[in-house]
Amino acid sequence: MSFRTFILGLSASFGIAWLAIVVVPFIKMRNLAPIQLNEATDGTTGIFFPKRTGRVADGALVYAENGCYLCHTQVVRPTYAGNDLYRSDWGGLKADADRGDTRRETNAYDFFGEKFAQIGVARMGPDLSNLGRRVEAIYATGGDPAKWLYGHLYDPRSEPKRWKSTCPSFRFLFKQQPVTGDISDDALPFGHEDGMEIIPTSDAKALVSYLLSLKKDQKVPAALDFAPAKKKG
Repeated sequence: MSFRTFILGLSASFGIAWLAIVVVPFIKMRNLAPIQLNEATDGTTGIFFPKRTGRVADGALVYAENGCYLCHTQVVRPTYAGNDLYRSDWGGLKADADRGDTRRETNAYDFFGEKFAQIGVARMGPDLSNLGRRVEAIYATGGDPAKWLYGHLYDPRSEPKRWKSTCPSFRFLFKQQPVTGDISDDALPFGHEDGMEIIPTSDAKALVSYLLSLKKDQKVPAALDFAPAKKKG
């Protein structure tokens, strides 16, 4: 094999992978066409508009700056590529009190409002596609979802059942200050010794707002509804 052939073969190997993994997805994500709702399959007409509430853009930036994507994905894979839909609450809630079975695969519109799709690098921790709904329905039942997340970010191993968590502490996203009058509404439920309180910074608030916006349970058009087959009653 000549050196020229070797270089051409090497360039082709990396070039094809780069096109398939980087260029093609970027082009598709950059120009997402509006989806027309169909009366027959969707029960209504008009244009599908993905709904996200919270400081999505600001929070996504804090999420990226702190490398959260290195340990967490935001991709519910199709069943032919894995069992994400059937892992506990990753793909949605199997029996949501108001919506029923909300599980479905990820689609490009789930990243609406973000400059980059935070699909992640590895799964050192759980997938976060539906973290906002999990926090509300499971982790912080009867409590404040935002405060639960603040506590988790400050000390991921504070709860006895999470003592083996590999999530790092993000204490630098919080600050300690003297209590003046009543304790602040968003202060953590500990650290009040000596008249001090621990409160989230603006970055922590943006990050938590973003994490709570991760709820992939909006009803989507039939063309995007890659959900597991529902049992017929």
